[in-house]
Amino acid sequence: MKNIIEKIKKDNLLTQIVNNLPPTGNFYLVGGAIRDFYFDKENYDKDIITENIDADFFSKDLAQKLNATFVPLDETNKIYRLVLKDKINYIDIAQCEGKDIIEDLKRRDITINSIAVNLKTLEILDINNGLKDLEKKEIKTISEKNIIDDPLRILRIFRFCASLGFEIEQNTKDLAKKHFNLITNCSQERINYELLKLFNGQNASIAIKQMDKIGLVDILFPIMKEVRKIPPNSHHHLPLIGHLIETVNQLELLYKKAPKEIKEHFDLIDFGGNTRLSHLKLSGFLHDIGKPSTWTIEEDTGRHRFIKHDEIGSRMSKTILKEMKFSKKQIAYISAMIKHHIHPAQIVESKDTTEKTFMRFIRKMENNLIDVIYLAMADRLSARGEAITDEMVNTNLKNLQNLLNLYLAKKDTLKPLPKLIDGEEIMQKFNLSPSPKLGQIINELKEEQLCGNILTKNDAINFIKTKI
Repeated sequence: MKNIIEKIKKDNLLTQIVNNLPPTGNFYLVGGAIRDFYFDKENYDKDIITENIDADFFSKDLAQKLNATFVPLDETNKIYRLVLKDKINYIDIAQCEGKDIIEDLKRRDITINSIAVNLKTLEILDINNGLKDLEKKEIKTISEKNIIDDPLRILRIFRFCASLGFEIEQNTKDLAKKHFNLITNCSQERINYELLKLFNGQNASIAIKQMDKIGLVDILFPIMKEVRKIPPNSHHHLPLIGHLIETVNQLELLYKKAPKEIKEHFDLIDFGGNTRLSHLKLSGFLHDIGKPSTWTIEEDTGRHRFIKHDEIGSRMSKTILKEMKFSKKQIAYISAMIKHHIHPAQIVESKDTTEKTFMRFIRKMENNLIDVIYLAMADRLSARGEAITDEMVNTNLKNLQNLLNLYLAKKDTLKPLPKLIDGEEIMQKFNLSPSPKLGQIINELKEEQLCGNILTKNDAINFIKTKI
């Protein structure tokens, strides 16, 4: 408790907030900042609850005083965000739910999120024994009613398991199992937010395993009902659902061991306010969803085959993720990861591969090259059937690392491919109309550019002539 108070006193942003509090009303720090201060971690996001004062008025006034950007998140429930000029720190301010702070804390999801500190008096309010559960590193729900009132809290239980690495208390597991079907009553946007926070956690694979045990995975991703029909085989020591979860685990292990440059790449917030890493791990969890529809078993050898599962899975993911209301940018990234997840291994294992082949793939993947190589590594480490030897795995990983090293050495000198001729000019010059054939010509033209066979506009025009 002393550590929390001392960290609050020393925190520069909280000092500014306290110095600008109006004389009326009460203001409570809650949530992640308190957890971070308890474990002596840096914190850049502050959650504040207002009592006996309008949160809208206070948020706008504080934004002006701190020269921060005011962002209304939920006008109905009076939830606002202040983004500081450094673009690192931000403050979420919400109106107290219920008649006072005590009622607000009783309505929360888990005990460790229900600790509050009065910023005027520095009094700690811990009516749900959240500090005790922080000490035990345990996730414990406050009440069954709170889960029923907002079933998204079921997913948040596993999200905090993933991000904090805490154990989930048994009664909380039982309540999650009892009510997991209610998650379908939540908006898809809220579900996506929690899912990506979950996948960004260092223990996402552990959380997904526990979600799978109670049936929550199949509710969130109905395609997994088909996935779990695929058993282990000579190349995979796990059934397919286990392989997908293990791929997420291997991505987490690879990230932990990655050099600073790679970690910085994965920590970028490039898609929908969440990191590349969270989207890559979601891609890893979905990378083999094309296998059930492409599954065959060879009669003579008994070998399981999944021909073109990468292409099929990529197309399936676009439909699935669109229905789940992910953004176009998120869908493009995840479907690309699925489509190309076996290509790095194919390239480095081919006897005919040259540096030119490597560079073609590097140019094709552009900024996603690191991601797809790490996915290929995780995929390789997650498939250890009886036909796979340690030598095969180690050689594959070494070759993938060589491809990655080549990219890292060349990336600062790589320039985007020039657009020699666009679709409009092609249609005018060759009297064509929009059609699948035109799209095919444009794609083939890019492939030839990637190979270095087309360097000038005249080269492009002559190539198009051969296709018409």
